[in-house]
Amino acid sequence: MNAAADQPALGSQLEALLHNQRSAFRAEGYVEYATRVDRIDRCIALLVDHRDALCEAVNADFGCRSPYVTQMMDIMNSIGSLKFVKGKLKKWMKPERRTPMMPMNFLGGKARVEYQPKGVVGIMTPWNVPVNMVFSPLADVLAAGNRAMIKPSEYTPRTAELLKDLFARYFEPSEITVVTGGPEVGAAFSALPFDHLIFTGATGVGRKVMQAAANNLTPVTLELGGKSPVIISHSGDTNKIAEALIMGKAMNGGQLCISPDYCFVPESQLEAFVRHCQRVIGQHYPRIQNNPDFVACVNERHYGRIAGYLDEAEAAGVRIVPLCPAGEERSGPEQHKIALHLVINPDDDLACMREEIFGPLLCIKTYRDIDQAIDHINRGEKPLALYYFGSDKQEQAEVFRRTSSGGASINAVALHVGCDDLPFGGIGMSGMGNYRGRDGFRTFSHARAVYEEGWVNMAKLAGTLPPYGDKIAKLLSSQIKK
Repeated sequence: MNAAADQPALGSQLEALLHNQRSAFRAEGYVEYATRVDRIDRCIALLVDHRDALCEAVNADFGCRSPYVTQMMDIMNSIGSLKFVKGKLKKWMKPERRTPMMPMNFLGGKARVEYQPKGVVGIMTPWNVPVNMVFSPLADVLAAGNRAMIKPSEYTPRTAELLKDLFARYFEPSEITVVTGGPEVGAAFSALPFDHLIFTGATGVGRKVMQAAANNLTPVTLELGGKSPVIISHSGDTNKIAEALIMGKAMNGGQLCISPDYCFVPESQLEAFVRHCQRVIGQHYPRIQNNPDFVACVNERHYGRIAGYLDEAEAAGVRIVPLCPAGEERSGPEQHKIALHLVINPDDDLACMREEIFGPLLCIKTYRDIDQAIDHINRGEKPLALYYFGSDKQEQAEVFRRTSSGGASINAVALHVGCDDLPFGGIGMSGMGNYRGRDGFRTFSHARAVYEEGWVNMAKLAGTLPPYGDKIAKLLSSQIKK
């Protein structure tokens, strides 16, 4: 797709791709189980056959992203999701029996739900996990029997172009096609009359995507992010918690939609917690700069954004603890690598507490009573993820009863997202709808309700056809009561 094309021509090109897929979908008719499995298998083969090339492309886009990180987060996780839906697909495709209304269920009446493919699904993906964010929803889209048009992020152009080339080798354009380009391509893409559109990315862009989709009444799934909080209970072991939390935060350089943004630590445990965080980083990342295991900010723009958060907090007199050897806090803008920093008790009006961080910075807020933490969380927008660390089951239940989030993990970071049998999605400003596994299969399917009449014409038997008389009066009296 030529990103420089004028908007009308661009729209026409995209519409032609959509028309090609929709025509092929209609011509195919019922999408057989074997066809769906074949498409899933081709995705797995693409990932296995070209994992080295994918790792090289992602590393080139980030400037520093270990091939081990890409293989774990992008390739292994994608293959896991594809294999999971493949293993469950036959069961999911079966019609689901439901209960017909009384007394039809005693007179041969039957009810069921049939899950049908919607048609052509648009997938708009972000830059932070650029391979997995394509294949994770695609696994569900293909399992449901759909075709797909994919628009990867322009912030990882080498990965996007490689995916475009690889999909063209493994699939016909009428099955899966990839379009690349900048914001103008994204705007035209989101305006297409898809049968469903899934977008993963920033809330501001998600709002525009939803507005564009509304013109076609296209159903949308939005996975948007937000500020995900952590609560460390007084009952928690700060030594163990620091290990799980800091390694979870350092994952992908903090560039994950479910990465912790701010953390509530008991006031009396703050200094011990900070020391444990320093120890954990020292064990796993003895160096930050020139260390291929620590992921860089994706580009200079995002490097500058994170640096700006830190500079503002420092100017405001906030205590900042860099988790790195002295002198390794920041690289130059060209290498765009920043060490993980703890920002201790920043005011809520600072940018690091107002905006989604999406990088190597974790705000720490001390508290004395759990109500303080819960009230603070509830004053903000509903987050995509919430994390609780501790052994107090009663307190844990209280936190979960009184807060709302897209998903949550207990004594872990981000692991709920790794479970293919759990739905993944946000709530409120962190998104709408969900996907993954069975829930994704249903999101990208049309649930068709089917009723089959039994051996009795209930309308005549019950007297519900005019002219009305005593039968319908008795029926209504028997049903309209407390």
